[in-house]
Amino acid sequence: MCVGIPLQLTKVVGTNALAHDGSQIDLSLVGPQPEGTWVLGFLGTARAVIDAEEAHLIAKALDGLRDVMTGGDGGDAFADIDARGPQLPPHLQAALDAGRITG
Repeated sequence: MCVGIPLQLTKVVGTNALAHDGSQIDLSLVGPQPEGTWVLGFLGTARAVIDAEEAHLIAKALDGLRDVMTGGDGGDAFADIDARGPQLPPHLQAALDAGRITG
């Protein structure tokens, strides 16, 4: 399984960047970005540009997963998901609303 990591770009040269954690990031999929931009990185490649709030929520969830994997309870790492309840991806919600699938 591949897990996306939120990374803030500290140095950008064309489609190559250095992230705050020292990792090298390929920006080919998202195009050149200004320094300070947050991206969601997968195996050294930025797959999406995200905002600071989303980066924080993802980092918090990853911390919660680490906690659970070491026997903890995860704390409030998923409070944002708990507060809104389950949601279908937009394409599945549209299919459900149109009666093409059943819940």
